Amino acid sequence: MQQSADINRRIAQISSHINPPINQGCKYCVFLKVEEGNLWRSDCRAKGGSPGFKVAILGAAGGIGQPLAMLMKMNPLVSVLHLYDVVNSPGVTADISHMDTGAVVRGFLGQNQLEDALTGMDLVIIPAGVPRKPGMTRDDLFNINAGIVKTISEGIAKCCPKAIVNLISNPVNSTVPIAAEVFKKAGTYDPRRLLGVTMLDVVRANTFVAEVLGLDPREVSVPVVGGHAGVTILPLLSQVKPACSFTKEETEYLTSRIQNGGTEVVEAKAGAGSATLSMAYAAVKFADACLRGLRGDAGVIECAFVTELPFFASRVRLGRSGVEEIYPLGPLNEYERVGLEKAKKELGGSIDKGVSFAKK
Repeated sequence: MQQSADINRRIAQISSHINPPINQGCKYCVFLKVEEGNLWRSDCRAKGGSPGFKVAILGAAGGIGQPLAMLMKMNPLVSVLHLYDVVNSPGVTADISHMDTGAVVRGFLGQNQLEDALTGMDLVIIPAGVPRKPGMTRDDLFNINAGIVKTISEGIAKCCPKAIVNLISNPVNSTVPIAAEVFKKAGTYDPRRLLGVTMLDVVRANTFVAEVLGLDPREVSVPVVGGHAGVTILPLLSQVKPACSFTKEETEYLTSRIQNGGTEVVEAKAGAGSATLSMAYAAVKFADACLRGLRGDAGVIECAFVTELPFFASRVRLGRSGVEEIYPLGPLNEYERVGLEKAKKELGGSIDKGVSFAKK
């Protein structure tokens, strides 16, 4: 009898994170228990391997969502990881849950499980939506992705209004204002906790500048401000660290390549998708910064699309409340001043578009 009980316990442990059938839902991860010789699924309240934060990824089965989920599962600051999508999330959940890291993974499928996915979360990451295809601009994505972001934002306002929100869904210049308007309507808006993720522009800038300078990208820091599309992306090459200078030709080349990095990937993939892997990397890098801020780490500074102008990507200091300080742009050269005016003009229309949609 003792041997049988030991075997049953081992079965339960090994199976503790298997995903339930789609029609059963997956509010919690599940384990198998033995009753009178039969195996049954049962709720599992297992804790993560170490204390940490609860993180939800909405759009977890997509091209960005899957690598993003894998990388967040590897983050030691995550204790519980909720994976939500309207399709295929049970399979992604089962796959990711087999990784031997501390975070407990739970999957959620379909809009009827959106609120369960969001309840109690500390950080919500939103890559949900359709990707860019060749010939598409970020504005072409607006009509589909705007509705998705609005629905998700309503869920956040209801279920985890104090969560830090990392919004990736394009066009970020318009979707962040949509989320802000939804939160305002619900009475939960806190501008410190709503962040558009522009980290990919910074990652690209660091990489491309490092190539020109012949340096390791990890040793390069390029502030990128403005927005997250075309001319609204403004790399401040005069403020690169380590300090350096560029010729007029180098400045124009780097600025153009950073602004059009997304198009470069879309065209290279030739209809097979957009920037998913580098975006997932950038999203995890930014999410980790948010989690370190929540933990109380000092000096966590990144660029993000935040409430200023009324929305503008700036260098910000992250802390327990989200954005705790927005830094000024600093001295700009003439090329950057001209670029800033172009960015502001373009941003204004994108922001107005998002606000108008949210107010319909």
